[in-house]
Amino acid sequence: MLAETITLKIPELLYRRLQNTAQSTRRPLDEVIIHALQIGSPPVWDDVPAEFQADLAVMDRLDDDALWQIARSYKTEAEMERYDELLEKSGTGGLTAVEGQELQQLRQEADRFILQKAHAAALLRWRGHTVPIKWCHYLIRADSNGQITLLGMRPASISLG
Repeated sequence: MLAETITLKIPELLYRRLQNTAQSTRRPLDEVIIHALQIGSPPVWDDVPAEFQADLAVMDRLDDDALWQIARSYKTEAEMERYDELLEKSGTGGLTAVEGQELQQLRQEADRFILQKAHAAALLRWRGHTVPIKWCHYLIRADSNGQITLLGMRPASISLG
């Protein structure tokens, strides 16, 4: 792992707290500071599946308005009807090969959608915004095997102001 060296002015009280933590945990001060920076940094996306990482990496550079737009987005009923139809057919074993591929694609799109929403919300929280949870309904579907898929969120009837 590459490392950068920087000079940073740390408030005395914070420095003392970090130093006390280093002493009490018997760890080097620089290790404690690096740990504190990692915890306080924007959410990471490197532990998500590779096919979604590029989408999430781009979001780190978006401004707050763009992130709010993603966080508040939702799937429409029309978009969900086809997914429901294919999911139901899948449960009865009546899917064609083409429909099976379509269902797989729709699942991947749903995964991408919810990961982007969650990452947008996490970035907004990290940037100091209050991200309300009560303003959304979760769209959840279960297949015949009991596998639950979180498809996204839809705004509730209350206004965000």
